[in-house]
Amino acid sequence: MEPSDAMTTATSGGTAPGLPAPVAVTSAATARAYAESVARAQWGAGRGVREEDVVDLLLVVSELVTNAIRHGDGLADFEVRPTDQGMWIAVHDHSPVVPRAAAAFPTRHRGSGYGWPLVARLARDIEVNRRPEGGKTISVLVPLRDADAA
Repeated sequence: MEPSDAMTTATSGGTAPGLPAPVAVTSAATARAYAESVARAQWGAGRGVREEDVVDLLLVVSELVTNAIRHGDGLADFEVRPTDQGMWIAVHDHSPVVPRAAAAFPTRHRGSGYGWPLVARLARDIEVNRRPEGGKTISVLVPLRDADAA
């Protein structure tokens, strides 16, 4: 099956006041921009979010969305939801194949990329689930802290 070029709409898991409206996600760049806008809206109102945590969020989003496009037969959906601990991200693709590295953290690099070890280091509560309608969902929680937190 060829990767899908279809648009998917990012959702923020609700209609909380102040959160950005859903957007069409067609690339890792649009997914990153949307995730960052939700994070900054959630940590707005003078709180602020640590910049290094935003960088981690953007790296995780980029890896998961790029892998869905390149290896998951295309991006099926993208979700972002702010939580008290950070940002919950779910990336849905069209392939039922679960990444080999999902079962165990890779201890050596075998030339296939650093994406999954990067996700495993920067995120927590990682889940890979097959979807009833086909494909799979990879969901993670990327921790975010207030800018003024020690």
